[in-house]
Amino acid sequence: MRVGVHPPTSATQTAAARAHFQSRFREAPNQRAALRPARGARGEAELPAQAHAHCGRWCGTAGAGCRVAGGGDRDVPERATLQVGLVYMFNLIVGTGALTMPKAFATAGWLVSLVLLVFLGFMSFMTTTFVVEAMAAANAQLHWKRMENHQKEDDGDSSTASDSDSLLQDSHERAEKRPILSVQRRGSPNLFEITDRVEMGQMASMFFNKVGVNLFYFCIIIYLYGDLAIYAAAVPFSLMQVSCSAIDNDSCGVEAHTKHNDTDLCWGPLRRADVYHIYLAVFTLLLGPFAFFDVQKTKYLQILTSLMRWIAFAIMIVLALVRIGRGQGQGHPPLADFSGVRNLFGVCVYSFMCQHSLPSLITPVTSKRRLTRLVLLDYVLILAFYVLLSFTAVFCFRGDSLLDMYTLNFARCDVVGVAAVRFFLGLFPVFTISTNFPIIAVTLRNNWKTLFHREGGTYPWVVDRVVFPTITLMPPVLVAFCTHDLESLVGITGAYAGTGIQYVIPAFLVHCCRKDTQLAFGHGTLNKHRSPFRHTFWVGFVLLWAFSCFIFVTANIVLSETKL
Repeated sequence: MRVGVHPPTSATQTAAARAHFQSRFREAPNQRAALRPARGARGEAELPAQAHAHCGRWCGTAGAGCRVAGGGDRDVPERATLQVGLVYMFNLIVGTGALTMPKAFATAGWLVSLVLLVFLGFMSFMTTTFVVEAMAAANAQLHWKRMENHQKEDDGDSSTASDSDSLLQDSHERAEKRPILSVQRRGSPNLFEITDRVEMGQMASMFFNKVGVNLFYFCIIIYLYGDLAIYAAAVPFSLMQVSCSAIDNDSCGVEAHTKHNDTDLCWGPLRRADVYHIYLAVFTLLLGPFAFFDVQKTKYLQILTSLMRWIAFAIMIVLALVRIGRGQGQGHPPLADFSGVRNLFGVCVYSFMCQHSLPSLITPVTSKRRLTRLVLLDYVLILAFYVLLSFTAVFCFRGDSLLDMYTLNFARCDVVGVAAVRFFLGLFPVFTISTNFPIIAVTLRNNWKTLFHREGGTYPWVVDRVVFPTITLMPPVLVAFCTHDLESLVGITGAYAGTGIQYVIPAFLVHCCRKDTQLAFGHGTLNKHRSPFRHTFWVGFVLLWAFSCFIFVTANIVLSETKL
């Protein structure tokens, strides 16, 4: 079915809609620049190199090329099959959050955890379809602009086609006789085909006003700070647990449910807390300098860490099933304990996070005809994996013995007899998280630059190379210095910044893009990638759910602190 482009009902509505649409483009100068078609090596229309070099509103992330604002820590091939793209999505979603989920399950009760996990998975899938629809709408606007440019060149107006203002002005007579964004129906490609990588920062510039764009980047930055704080705490905590256990030989001689305090001795006169802070300092000194440079060519490093992650997950699931099958399972989780729902909610939101990286994952896919169905299948498989991992954990280990980082439960002789496997699982977070920390740090630094970027302006060397990297590193390191409570860090990051990225931003994006699409192309236009949840009710439901979660989590934190 072709895209139906229907004109507004009257000339007055046509002129008013055109004026509104033109004003939206004038608000985003970077956007106007990107609408001008540039030619690549193969003659294909590409975004201008200037947009990539300055990392303005169109991108805002690390490394080579134009990656997602706030994510994009996966190298995806330029062209890929749909199945390959979904494998990348699976690997992106299943990460650090999965390692903290078993403890959250045990704390909240298995029935409450299962219900909430399924519901939050459904909500994440819904907002994923919202982002895909917004990507298609943004592509439609870019495609139309390029077609308009080509049409003007064919009419002999190539001398004025490069002027950004001329792209937005037509004669009054042509405006009255055709739709706002007219196209040639015969032989024209589908405008809503997702061929250009339109990142979330770019979509925010296209569909939000200036305040909305700044709020978007603020939310992304807070989320990335939470990410870095989790990483900065997880690596030293894992090293402290493994090294102190190895020195004291308690990995073989102490019962599994034994708990340690930070004041317990580890190395001679050094307490466990002192060792943790030493590891944190070493971690910061080794990986912190990467924030002052760019991180590129991480494809093979990401493949290696993904392989290690799946080997670790498979080993943990198999070992837990074996212990349960032999009758050695010690877990007796409750059905429900609502005191643990706060952290469980944040962990689940964090564990389903992928919306910020969807443009990088979906755009390279060659065929997108069955995209929604296969994304749904991906979510079902991820949900099944989370359920399998968490249920084997809560029935294998006692709830009070489960550690924040699930891998550390297997770094014991009474659980794993092979020393190599014990150390591999115990140090697994060190290997995988250490490779992602520099990428996230550079991403956060570039988002700070983007937030304060002004068209045509440049930063002084000290601000660009010293101030921005410093404000990127210091807050998460200070948070990690004060606490290594990973469950709380993941829970708070997911409950606040995660709620904004996973619920609020996609809901507003799809709402605004639908309004702009109707103004630009007329009512009745068919977006081939529109969400199955196309009714306005679902947008309101997502926003209401996000607001309710924010109030619930905040009230729960206040009440918990009051009791203490």
